[in-house]
Amino acid sequence: MRRRDFITFLGSTAAAWPLAARAQERVRRVAILEPISADAPGANTRHPALLEGLQPLGWTPGLNLQIDVRWSGGDEAQIRKDAAELVALAPDVIIAGGGAGAGVMLKATRTIPIVFVVVPDPVGSGFVESLSRPGGNATGFMMFEYSLCGKWLELLKEIAPSITRAAVLRDPAIAAGIGQFAVIQSVAPSVGIDVSPIDLREPAQIEHAIATFAQTPNGGMVIAASAMAGSHGDLIIAAAARYKLPAIYIQLPYVTAGGLISYGPDFADQYRRAATYVDRILKGGKPADLPVQAPNRYELAVNLKTAKALGISVPATLLARADAVIE
Repeated sequence: MRRRDFITFLGSTAAAWPLAARAQERVRRVAILEPISADAPGANTRHPALLEGLQPLGWTPGLNLQIDVRWSGGDEAQIRKDAAELVALAPDVIIAGGGAGAGVMLKATRTIPIVFVVVPDPVGSGFVESLSRPGGNATGFMMFEYSLCGKWLELLKEIAPSITRAAVLRDPAIAAGIGQFAVIQSVAPSVGIDVSPIDLREPAQIEHAIATFAQTPNGGMVIAASAMAGSHGDLIIAAAARYKLPAIYIQLPYVTAGGLISYGPDFADQYRRAATYVDRILKGGKPADLPVQAPNRYELAVNLKTAKALGISVPATLLARADAVIE
């Protein structure tokens, strides 16, 4: 379901019930802070998945639920502004996307319950005391264990064996950006790849940094997880194609949009699962008592059209393991 269709659905659903029926329900308020842009790869699958999870639990927008959403586009100042606006609405629960969203939202409120989604290292980031007993006003769904980041470099080398250098596109302003690079750096000697960071800032800076890196041969890219990378996903995918750089991403929508390969969790599934925690909190549960959950599985995806454009022959063993192959 596309984002525009989702919004239309919410409006039409609200109008479908008689006013008297709606008046009998206590309308609860859920706020959603998305630090990425609404047109980022995979963004349009998140909220429909959340709604799919909420409806069987008895929550329907327009009947007993109001949803307020802010898309911040990866801009730190905008994320803070949007967080303050959502807190001022006094929602019953807040859903915070990614580490950037969770971090800012926890600075904005320590009383309103928060369910975070696709957050790497919530303990190391200081969002919760432990995975089993979060202890504060936040809990949710972690994106991955940091060990997964080393797998990105291994897969990049497997699909493009000639690579000897890799740029890691990361957001150094968040703990996860530093943590992901550290793990990738630790794995680099074992796969024979020298790694260097590209710090994500403005679009022009990202384009220039990739162009400069591409001047030396045998290069590739690892796009670490961050709101900044998500908001500039199309730019990064286009630059990888323009400068003939094999690149690995964290989720399938990047590959669908033209990226070469991805490995990571299903983000939409985490939003679907987050509905259970929203339900429990709306019914009186406390985030402090709800353990942080890890992904159920990871997906490997490959785009054969992109591989052909890069002159890459994808190993049959890699294709056999892929969950999705784009042709």
